[in-house]
Amino acid sequence: MELKNIVPWGRSFDEYKKMFSLSDFDLQKTILGCGDGPASFNAELSARGGKVTSIDPVYQFNAESLKSRITEAYDEIMPQMVANKDQYIWESIPSVEMLGQTRMSAMKRFILDYENGKATGRYRNESLPKLSFSNQQFDLALCSHYLFLYSDQIDFAAHLTAINELCRVAIEVRIYPLVALNGEISPHLEKIIAALDTTSFISKLVDIDYQFQKGATQMLVIKRGKKSIA
Repeated sequence: MELKNIVPWGRSFDEYKKMFSLSDFDLQKTILGCGDGPASFNAELSARGGKVTSIDPVYQFNAESLKSRITEAYDEIMPQMVANKDQYIWESIPSVEMLGQTRMSAMKRFILDYENGKATGRYRNESLPKLSFSNQQFDLALCSHYLFLYSDQIDFAAHLTAINELCRVAIEVRIYPLVALNGEISPHLEKIIAALDTTSFISKLVDIDYQFQKGATQMLVIKRGKKSIA
């Protein structure tokens, strides 16, 4: 992995709460954040006394390197957001300018927390499909803007392997969004649900009270050993 090929783009604690419909009770659980990158979710929840571990291969780099790349990525992404703003819903975030401010604020919060978080094991250089954690080590695993979003880059078999690994290390898994980069529902989603139906895992599509990318109105929730998901 080369840092110049990474596009770090972090979301805030409030966005995570909305994307994954996280209740106050959920936030008291042991949480694994998969592909968190420079999001501020870990920093903000940890400051509130939460128990969260984030994994991402970008955590192999130090804070100064990531800070420099974030600045470069911002200059790359913002013109694209202006050019493609009709693909997004400008309600929770009212403008491209506000989006930039929101993202940079979250990423600055991440950078301030990063080195301490690495030292205490909250940020770990790991990636799917193989994780070092023990079986059901976490109450809840959150996978943000990785699986399904990159459906052209990650095939069905890799999706299924990754999801099985998340289900191994966590009692419950939530994945968002379920649309690919082209704005269409991932072609892997229906097949993933069908594959999970043949196992001890139960999956359900859950509506969420958040939408920024058009069509991204649901998350996939997966639990073990239940006949239904409340």
